[in-house]
Amino acid sequence: MRNPPFAKPTRNRTTQKISNRIKYLSLSLLSIGSLLFSPSSPAILVSDADPVVLYSSTEDFDTIKENIETAITNRGLLVSGTLHVSDMLNRTGKDLGFPEPLYIKAESLEFCSALVSHRMTQADPVNLTMCPFTIAVYVKTSEPQQVYVAFRKPILAGEAQTVTAAIQEMLHSIIKEALDE
Repeated sequence: MRNPPFAKPTRNRTTQKISNRIKYLSLSLLSIGSLLFSPSSPAILVSDADPVVLYSSTEDFDTIKENIETAITNRGLLVSGTLHVSDMLNRTGKDLGFPEPLYIKAESLEFCSALVSHRMTQADPVNLTMCPFTIAVYVKTSEPQQVYVAFRKPILAGEAQTVTAAIQEMLHSIIKEALDE
């Protein structure tokens, strides 16, 4: 049913959700920018628009990985899985047309927080897609003395500014502890 021409247009639920998400994304980008551009943050910004945060270290891969696992468990969380990304890419690369390996070693650590998961899904049930959290650790073949640590910037649906900031802080603090910064 159409509104009469003199009636105030009503916003349907989809329009309202889109509007809320745009407001959320704007606020999230501002909070991410202020967090990542602060002088105390040792994160390397690939680009403001990139969906990842990147740190680097000259420590060896195994030490950094172990430190990340320890930092995760120090928060009462459990590493639920380790993805051996470089093994899979190196094993399949030649058959898929990528003969030169990109990584000497690359692994992703998966973990979750029940409290944060509840907070995320209360903001919007679709935020379940952010579980588990993942921190990647890798060494590129082109830079064998440099270990990189990265995570995806969380962008959540619904009214989730507070939990987004908490997730960012958790991920940053895990990495900073692991890198002894």
